[in-house]
Amino acid sequence: MYHPYLRGKQYELMTVREMAPLLKKADFRPVIEPVRETLSGLRKALGAVVEAGGRAIVIVNPYHGDLSDSGAALTELLNEEFSESSAISAGILLKQPVALDEALKCREAHINHDPVFIHAGFTDAKALAQSLGPPTQDQCHVFFDRLCGKLYQKHFKGARRILIRDGFERRRNADYDLVEIFSDLHATFQDEGMDGFGDFLTVGDDFTEGGGPAYAVAVHLTFIDPEQDDAMRVYHFVSDRQDTPKDPAGKFAEALAKMMDVLSGPGSKMLETSAVKEFRALHEQGHFPGLGYVKKLSMNHHIATLAGYFGPEE
Repeated sequence: MYHPYLRGKQYELMTVREMAPLLKKADFRPVIEPVRETLSGLRKALGAVVEAGGRAIVIVNPYHGDLSDSGAALTELLNEEFSESSAISAGILLKQPVALDEALKCREAHINHDPVFIHAGFTDAKALAQSLGPPTQDQCHVFFDRLCGKLYQKHFKGARRILIRDGFERRRNADYDLVEIFSDLHATFQDEGMDGFGDFLTVGDDFTEGGGPAYAVAVHLTFIDPEQDDAMRVYHFVSDRQDTPKDPAGKFAEALAKMMDVLSGPGSKMLETSAVKEFRALHEQGHFPGLGYVKKLSMNHHIATLAGYFGPEE
């Protein structure tokens, strides 16, 4: 059903590892695009998924990061450590530079790992569909919404189809409003003719190798709004001080205080996830765990919020 798309940085992989039991319980299937040459974090994350009895998709030809020139190490990892597990599928990322014969060759090389096509700018949908034969439920295709229109998607009708839409609009932290719409795809994916949906969590699709100094600190938390037909919205809790990159800990405390005001206010619609409880504890302790850790908590909360919407609780 839900396919969160994560790039394999440290805290994204920690989210997969920590949330593996809930991902299994909710039948969520993360898609991971590894972007780091060191695979120890990926190995641990996939191990946690398998141990929990869940499923994941690992892109074997990443577009971003250290492995964009060659995914041989990823193929080796799947073959050597997950060869007997049907839980880990090989994702084949179809960006515009990928040729049809290259895509088919990659599929054949990973045929024992239930290959999944991730459509993200590829233009030869008709030829690919013809090469794969009649679509069946044994095939799975994941579409980046902004890069794959309905005419493109219809070539794979009959297969399992997943639509990924980026609900997070990246801006300077100082430019966020307090609350805005995130997505309604969790409530409408079936109306789109899809078998599942995905997003880029509270990180967004834009890939950056590293953030610059944070003049403002922002914490992003999503929630389901029953008064808006169950649309998902997102709070941006932004620090008051925004003029220098100094004192990120103090700025985090300012953003966290605003979060506490919302959580404690009348009619809060925020699900009390384990991440929210940890934010409460950080506020009480006056502790700053680092911006990467804060991002991880935000992602954990997002997954738990969607799990709560579909039924299972943490």
